[in-house]
Amino acid sequence: MTRSSLAAQVTASRMWRSFFRHGMPDNPFDRSLAMTSNIFFHLHSVKVSRSSLRWSYSFGLGILSAILFGALVWTGILLMFYYVPSIERAYPTMKELQLVVPLGQFTRNMHRWSAHAMVLLVILHMARVFYTGAYKSPREFNWIIGVVLLLLTLGASFTGYLLPWDQLAYWAITVGTNIASYAPLAGPTMREMLLGGSEVGQSALLRFYTLHIAVLPMLIALLVALHIWRVRKDGGLAVNDRE
Repeated sequence: MTRSSLAAQVTASRMWRSFFRHGMPDNPFDRSLAMTSNIFFHLHSVKVSRSSLRWSYSFGLGILSAILFGALVWTGILLMFYYVPSIERAYPTMKELQLVVPLGQFTRNMHRWSAHAMVLLVILHMARVFYTGAYKSPREFNWIIGVVLLLLTLGASFTGYLLPWDQLAYWAITVGTNIASYAPLAGPTMREMLLGGSEVGQSALLRFYTLHIAVLPMLIALLVALHIWRVRKDGGLAVNDRE
């Protein structure tokens, strides 16, 4: 198979057409398509599918997940004012939040239960999309974004588990990173990158804290915006329209 025929086969595949909806913008028509289908130029889609707006179809699981993410961001910012990512002060500041800070226990519990609920709702949302066939053409790209969002949600939950720096968190992260080290080829390197060494200590706490409050939330926010925009643009797939 020649290189040109391989390239033609790739560009003609359903996956490629799910990522790239139009050709190279070398004419006025393709340039207008590039403008109207770009999230950075048009945050609101040009048209909205009526089926994607029905409550009985989606049960609002995606929107509820986004609302919980907003609650997590808000409560997380409040907790950041008091929490200190240090192995000497992490646990004492957590206890101060619970016992001294006004509404500290409420804020921490709201953050914790919102995190649990978001993981559950994202899983239910993925199951709903799968069983209603909403991952089919032309929504393959958005399905991939959803899978990545599920992994990022689990990652945010996992990184937040270490921050209280109590015995439960310490040994849970120890077991979790040991399991990750058994991954083929990249396992030991991945564990060392997460922990910043060979054991759970100050380096691990700083890495998990940075991932939890900065890296993962920014990635989730960006992909959620792109995901919702693509849902509104492509619409949902009604049960009666399944292929």
